[in-house]
Amino acid sequence: MKVSVITAVYNNKSTIADTIQSVKNQSYEDIEYIIIDGASTDGTIDVIKQYLADVSIFISEPDRGIYDGLNKGISNATGDIICFLHSDDLYQDNFVIEKVVNLFKKTGCDSLYGDLTYVSKDNTDSIVRFWRSGYFHFKKLKYGWMPPHPTFFVKAKIYKKYGTFDTSLRISADYDSMLRFLGKEKISITYLPQVLIKMRVGGESNNSIKNLIRKTKEDYHVIRKNKTGNVGTLVIKNISKIPQFFRKK
Repeated sequence: MKVSVITAVYNNKSTIADTIQSVKNQSYEDIEYIIIDGASTDGTIDVIKQYLADVSIFISEPDRGIYDGLNKGISNATGDIICFLHSDDLYQDNFVIEKVVNLFKKTGCDSLYGDLTYVSKDNTDSIVRFWRSGYFHFKKLKYGWMPPHPTFFVKAKIYKKYGTFDTSLRISADYDSMLRFLGKEKISITYLPQVLIKMRVGGESNNSIKNLIRKTKEDYHVIRKNKTGNVGTLVIKNISKIPQFFRKK
């Protein structure tokens, strides 16, 4: 099974090399690595060009935000499985893709997810939050449950059949796609109870009051759009994150 790993980046010179190296170090060989750059101006492109031998597809042009970039990656992907590694993120170890593919083969599932740690921006071994996903049940969606999107691996045929990211959403298009796939379309899913991704703290959705307000509005919109709950769903979704700050791997 070929795995298409997609990284969308804009002006992230300081961490993009770590992300590329994390993909390069994976033990699994059949990886198609796609980088979509939004016409960076800070030197990010120069860093990427140093690694072009390890990149299958590189596109640099203006876009309409991260989800537009991810959609470009999906449209260019030729793999059986599609996943995303953001330009601040790293795989937990060198065997993540290998373990994921083995479980896809074993279960025949449409999608798969795991656990995630939020780590310090300057020290990726320092855990700030631990997101233990737990096993999936459809009813959990109405209580605000979702898997961490960077750990969400999906067969390419699902995107072709049920659509990609809604670019009218600036922050919650990943949540929307997961509710669409899992709630509305009820694709099959498997849980790999291991940490798959290290995510540096400081993502766009939480870096300002303005973005927090926008995220709340968008989350509520997609909950209603996908008929997976109400305002109570949104409240529980946010409250459920609090224990992550007290858990350690």
